[in-house]
Amino acid sequence: MKKSIFILALASFVFASCSDDNNTSEPVVVKPVEGGTVAAKVGGPNQPNQVYVDLSTNTQTGVKRDTWDLGFSTGSDFRVIINGSVKMAVKKLETTNIDAVQTQDDAVAVGYSTLASWGYVDNPTGILTGNGGGNGTAIAEISATAADNYVYLVNMGFEVGTTAPSPGSVALDGAARGWKKVRITRDGNDYVVDYANLADTTHKTVKVSKKADFNFTFLNLTSGQEVAAQPAKKQWDLSFTGFTNYFPYGQDQITYYFADFITTNVHGGTKVYMVQSTAATLASEFTAFTKANVEEGKFSTSATDQRIIGDTWRNGGGPSSAPSIKDDRFYIIKDVDGNVFKVKFIAMTNDAGERGNPVFEYELLK
Repeated sequence: MKKSIFILALASFVFASCSDDNNTSEPVVVKPVEGGTVAAKVGGPNQPNQVYVDLSTNTQTGVKRDTWDLGFSTGSDFRVIINGSVKMAVKKLETTNIDAVQTQDDAVAVGYSTLASWGYVDNPTGILTGNGGGNGTAIAEISATAADNYVYLVNMGFEVGTTAPSPGSVALDGAARGWKKVRITRDGNDYVVDYANLADTTHKTVKVSKKADFNFTFLNLTSGQEVAAQPAKKQWDLSFTGFTNYFPYGQDQITYYFADFITTNVHGGTKVYMVQSTAATLASEFTAFTKANVEEGKFSTSATDQRIIGDTWRNGGGPSSAPSIKDDRFYIIKDVDGNVFKVKFIAMTNDAGERGNPVFEYELLK
């Protein structure tokens, strides 16, 4: 049941201003759009793009997944994230000498054989704090004492895939991106990043400054340049991305990679919860749901976990079934400005059955 879907903006911006006798303008007031239908430009079954959607303006921003490597927290803390969308993984070494030759360790990777408790990837909740062992960031908090900041062995993951898979499948991984070694220290309120190839006996250095309007400042380790990845922290709510997650495995968890994953802007203040329905009643319940039905207490979990939508909106398919959306649920999303929206997913593939073509509709609750 695939239809051609157009991106709609179902309401207009309303601007209000006035002037006094001295022609001093009042602040412009911009009301959120009433809603719309959004086809997120993920890019098909290779899912090359991380797409950030701002519901209040019905806009989306895309960035190629493999254009950034490290993200530096802009808050009062000094935390660094790695790019889980390309399966990056890191391991702390017992040295502070960035110029010592290192060798790759194939166990430092994302996959079924990597336990979450080894701490090679960031905790998928998005919460930065923690003391390792799979809690918080894989790179320890950057200490003000330089001698406490160790070198990390960095598996750079994979380039965006280019192979065309069969309809219903995905091919997110391209060529391996190789390895780096990295050491990060502090200079006042800035980060200082030393980095090199594993066999190098000299290194390059770049300083990374915090940008208050953003959740993170992003760095590309190949170019040594800062890059634009996420929009400003108040200008997005949902992110469509490949994602390194944890998955239950006996008494522990393993690292597991998901396509078609959706995170919420936990650091910017976006919150969400799911409303369970049935396939038979979804349309009527979604239509009937008003702001009076919102249960504020149900937002609480999403304040500490960016995965509330995650993969819960779709079925991945298998040998005997095609991928599909789950038609027995919708979501309530509250943005940083307090606007509340109801969101329902209506497609994950295009007319040719190709994944990486998610579509959802949403409406402002008033």
